[in-house]
Amino acid sequence: MIDPDVIAFLGGRRVVVSIASRSEHCIPSVTRALGYRISADRSEFAIFVPRHAGRVLADLRATAQAAVVFTEPSTHRSLQVKGNGVRITPLEEGDWPVISAYADDLVIEICPLGYPEPLIRKLGESTPQQVVAARFVPTAAFGQTPGPRAGAALSEVKP
Repeated sequence: MIDPDVIAFLGGRRVVVSIASRSEHCIPSVTRALGYRISADRSEFAIFVPRHAGRVLADLRATAQAAVVFTEPSTHRSLQVKGNGVRITPLEEGDWPVISAYADDLVIEICPLGYPEPLIRKLGESTPQQVVAARFVPTAAFGQTPGPRAGAALSEVKP
């Protein structure tokens, strides 16, 4: 199970999400995600990735490995979750409402920091046909908040 503190942080939803992978030759790739969903039993993450992120999607398919960073912009609190067995799938029932809500949450979190709402809305703009899900079993979580404990393992996550 995923650590309850991790779930509590991610349940807030007002985080910016990036997903990264690497090629078979260890060349990194990264893109901004359009939201995420954790399965009811907490055994799987679904990270919503724009189809135009071709390099990242190709790397996720080739290596089946992902590193996802969740950052709350107003505090810089950050968390990294790693996972294996990545599968790229079409959106499932219930995914699109999560993506739409995520865009609204970004406006609530980021606009008070001085960014104009139209810019933030543009960052989250997509249609269901433009998004796929990278689904994986989390294997480890790490604190990434700037400071002396950045990079410290939070827990081993067992599927």
